[in-house]
Amino acid sequence: MALPLPIVPSLQGRVHPDEWVARVELAACYRVFAMLGWTEMIYNHITLRLPASVCGAEKQFLINPFGLHYSEVTASNLVKINLQGQVLDGSPYPVNPAGFTVHAAIHDGVPEAHCVMHTHTTAGVAVACLQGGLQQTNFYSAQLHDMVAYHDFEGITIHADEAPRLLRSMGQKPALILRNHGLLAWGHNLPHTFAILWTLQRACEIQLATFSMGAAIPVTEAVAAKCTRDALQFNPNHGAGRDVFDALVRQVHRVDESYSV
Repeated sequence: MALPLPIVPSLQGRVHPDEWVARVELAACYRVFAMLGWTEMIYNHITLRLPASVCGAEKQFLINPFGLHYSEVTASNLVKINLQGQVLDGSPYPVNPAGFTVHAAIHDGVPEAHCVMHTHTTAGVAVACLQGGLQQTNFYSAQLHDMVAYHDFEGITIHADEAPRLLRSMGQKPALILRNHGLLAWGHNLPHTFAILWTLQRACEIQLATFSMGAAIPVTEAVAAKCTRDALQFNPNHGAGRDVFDALVRQVHRVDESYSV
């Protein structure tokens, strides 16, 4: 018999309006990931930094309650924590150290990283395990020219001393392949981050399919650079991923509105 979830009262009207907006958007994103199959049981994380209107100069962010599947995440049961991993909203749920360590390091070390997403999809992990990693051979990898960094595998990411090395590996590149591990992306907001991760995931899926059939046709550096400049999903004049993300949220909303409470 399944154990019932802890009852978490709705926070709507009890938190700053900007925090509530962030909670609803992040909860919707967890449901989008579930719809896309980008889940790993109760593991992996999407985190969203709260704006200064909510927390002032202190960096605080929202993370999923450890123990819940992405399909069970709601705006109210998301957990608000600081860079030290302290729970700030009285949540009955714990926080996974493996999620907190990496995400806190990026939120703290990269001022522009307002959202961080990490996945263990089959295609993503497969490419992360491949000698040479992501290769410039398809429409989607060509849109990530000079945007992808790599970090060597050091084991489960629960040790704080790995954070400086991870930040050095990443530099200012918004897409990170954690070797032997999975994919990670950060961005200026949630839809922007989603656009980067979706493109990286799609590139890995196509590479996985292509390499299963034989040798791939390479894309030149010049063409890849042009593709990245022309990519609409990263362009602020074309929503920087907002239109795509909103379309997916509408799909989720038609099926189950519970993420928004």
